[in-house]
Amino acid sequence: MEPKVNYTLVGLFLALLGAAALAAVLWLSKTDYRGVYDRYYTYMEESVTGLSKDSYVNYRGVDVGRVKEIILDPDNPERVRLALDIVRGTPVKEDTVAVLETQGLTGITTVNLRGGSRASAALTAKAGEAYPVIKSEPSFLAQIRAGLAHLAADQQLPALLANLNNLALEARDVLDARSRSDLRRLLADLARVTQTLAEHRSELASSIAKADAAMERFGAVGKQLDERLPAILDQTSSTMRGLRDMSGEFARASASLSAAIDGGRTELAQFTGQTLPETTVLIAEVRQLTATLQRLAHDLENEPSLLIFGRARPARGPGE
Repeated sequence: MEPKVNYTLVGLFLALLGAAALAAVLWLSKTDYRGVYDRYYTYMEESVTGLSKDSYVNYRGVDVGRVKEIILDPDNPERVRLALDIVRGTPVKEDTVAVLETQGLTGITTVNLRGGSRASAALTAKAGEAYPVIKSEPSFLAQIRAGLAHLAADQQLPALLANLNNLALEARDVLDARSRSDLRRLLADLARVTQTLAEHRSELASSIAKADAAMERFGAVGKQLDERLPAILDQTSSTMRGLRDMSGEFARASASLSAAIDGGRTELAQFTGQTLPETTVLIAEVRQLTATLQRLAHDLENEPSLLIFGRARPARGPGE
């Protein structure tokens, strides 16, 4: 027996499933499946050729949104209003500017956002504005076109061209027959120099080869120096540390010697004040004793009997 199927419920289920799928597609197409977008306006006073709806909006080279509307400004037909949908969270600041950029030879134009310093406040809509307005700057091509237009409109351009023409004529007059002859002679000398170089190209090649060999040897020496330099620097550092330690020892020895001299200076002063006078008296007495001993030795040498009999009494004079 076949089971009964409620086609009404099946049809209702398919209808609901289709509606849900359609709603999901519409929602994804609205949010571009990457998140929520915020809308901004920017106004361009130059041609937006190459820019189309859904063109990329880049912030410092990163894709952050799309161009959703390109129309003439209702309030000023001389400029174009662009509606930009930018991913929420993109740091669009008050000093952010929008610039048109053409991608290479393809001619595809994108909107590039620049600026946006950290210290600047976030861009918000002002009174009377439906969306926040990003300031714009002319593109590089627009600046070139404006410069050429200004140059073409300058009334001094014909005078400048006339001056250049006169300068060319005067330069031609300066190159008289003698100048042309000197120029031909200079070219002939240059040709001879070139011929000489060509004749001695083998010697030049040999010199260049020798120079290359010398540079290679110099490079090898430099490589060896690079390899040995750390060891030399370490040895130099050790020597410097030894000299520094020796200097410290000398300093400490000098301090000890100075202290010893200062301590001995007091003792020397005491010796000079107390012992030196007594030593002077002692030296004088020793000198006297030495003189007496010398006289005694002289007398004994002349008259040895003095040691036994003593000195003879002098003879009595008449009448004594």
